[in-house]
Amino acid sequence: MIHNMELYQVFYITAKAGSLSKAAEELFVTQPAVTHSIKQLEAKLGGQLFVRTARGVTLTTEGRELFTYIEQAYHFIQNGERILTEMHQLTHGEVRIGAGDTLCKHFLLPHLKQFHEAFPKIKIQVTNRTTTETIALLKEGKIDLGIVNLPYSDSQITIQESVSIQDCFLAGDMYKHLAEKPIPLEQLLEQPLILLEKGSSTRAYLDHFAQQNGLSIKPEIELGSVDLLIEFARNGFGIACATKEFVKQELLDGALYEIQLTTPLPARKVGIVTLKSTPLSASANHLFETLKGIHTR
Repeated sequence: MIHNMELYQVFYITAKAGSLSKAAEELFVTQPAVTHSIKQLEAKLGGQLFVRTARGVTLTTEGRELFTYIEQAYHFIQNGERILTEMHQLTHGEVRIGAGDTLCKHFLLPHLKQFHEAFPKIKIQVTNRTTTETIALLKEGKIDLGIVNLPYSDSQITIQESVSIQDCFLAGDMYKHLAEKPIPLEQLLEQPLILLEKGSSTRAYLDHFAQQNGLSIKPEIELGSVDLLIEFARNGFGIACATKEFVKQELLDGALYEIQLTTPLPARKVGIVTLKSTPLSASANHLFETLKGIHTR
């Protein structure tokens, strides 16, 4: 059983100082208070720890044995304090992030690059998963924060909205005639569609949009990667759906054409999610505040 830690502190300082009076000065207490604390510890441990000498005090055999352990404990405490200080100064620590491939590449990576350049000693761990899987990792304590597509709701997590994103339908040369003017959703659904697999928040969002318009989506090709969707669309396999902000270059280059709807898809938000019951570390909180502030710039 560990006794009052203050008694061990008095013991350690006295042993280091070799004097009751010097220990009292260092601890900002009276010499009788130091003597009383040592007697208390000796009584609890059942043995004498110090021997008085003409020059002060020296450790007994039992005292020397105890001192080796107490000194190690003090070093551990000092190291712990140092690590915590470094963590708050962002010179030590780790940030664990969950994000889907597309959000990781187009949203997270540019800001993570700046964070890494500013705080190179912070270890960064990124796990690529769908929104649902990212939330599961968050609840399991395997990541500190997640980057997900909204809308999403869960009573156990805090959701911070970030940038707005606009989904759009895209096609290569084979279907570019459909990009000449906005078309009804019904006409679009008659074409071969290339969409993400069920289970992703983007797919659920598209299915919900179709249902709101009294329709259902039956894609010809389902894939697990947005990059693959774009490549399949570019090569004439059908019409894909992707985030417009993430395919700007392909649209500018004429590699892809945007097929607009008479009833456009509503804009969505990127969300930064954290677990309500778990406070963020200093490094994770700094990154969270950085990402949170992006939509206000």
